Amino acid sequence: MRRAFAQVDVFTAVPYMGNPLAVVSDAEGLTTEEMQRVAAWTNLSETTFLLEPTSERTDDANRADYRVRIFTPDRELPFAGHPTLGSCRVWLDQGGKPRRPGVIVQECGAGLVTIRLDNNRLAFAAPPLVRSGPISAEDLAAACALVGIDPNSPDTPVVDAGWVDNGPPWMGILLRSAEEVLSLRPQAANPQDLFVGVIGPYSPGSGANDCDFEVRAFFPKRGSLTEDPVTGSLNASLGQWLTAAGHATAPYTAGQGTALGRDGRIHIERDSDADGTIRVGGDVVTCIQGTVDL
Repeated sequence: MRRAFAQVDVFTAVPYMGNPLAVVSDAEGLTTEEMQRVAAWTNLSETTFLLEPTSERTDDANRADYRVRIFTPDRELPFAGHPTLGSCRVWLDQGGKPRRPGVIVQECGAGLVTIRLDNNRLAFAAPPLVRSGPISAEDLAAACALVGIDPNSPDTPVVDAGWVDNGPPWMGILLRSAEEVLSLRPQAANPQDLFVGVIGPYSPGSGANDCDFEVRAFFPKRGSLTEDPVTGSLNASLGQWLTAAGHATAPYTAGQGTALGRDGRIHIERDSDADGTIRVGGDVVTCIQGTVDL
């Protein structure tokens, strides 16, 4: 059966400078094993499959417009950021009509995620953290060792660290500067399957005209440490952590992918209502469209 297929670039307005995502539409009837096999074949950080929603909620304000399943080459994820924006863009481009103008509700393994459309830019509401708080000295030492820094050195660049787990079990590490983030030399192996996110601020006039922070994200892939070009889930949880801890004020813009020759831009905003929901926005461009035989 031929199904619509697209490959999009997320968190960039310039093709091939963000984070690629493969999207299979009309995925009804595919088994979990078939989806996993396709994701392993595309070999991208994530491949998604669009389905009819299954949410039991019936009120239009909370009913999902579509459902997505998100796969890495070796596992299924309950939620991920750039697959959320990329999948939404494909759903809209293929004629999807949200129940509420300008607001799309996506169903995924983590529940319902609200996505706003504003001047063609998509932004999702950061999901609640499933784990937060301080990182143990042992876990911090292991995470820092992966990226080549010593948290116990007298001149350590580490300013703060905390769990920022919103599905992927991210550990967040704040460094003194964006330059120190870019100078990291990570290890090749990741035997403990750690997810490590590192962020540091740019100083005014330091050269990154439109960025307030630089982010790098490292995750496990078949026993190795892999760097993600641009990471929505991590930036969502970093935004929640940094603003709550007083390390950042929203709105701000983070750059990511610089160390990999990419030019990702993530726009973090905070709602003005009492909840103060953090939203993660970015551009999405379509690079490939066609069909896939499954």
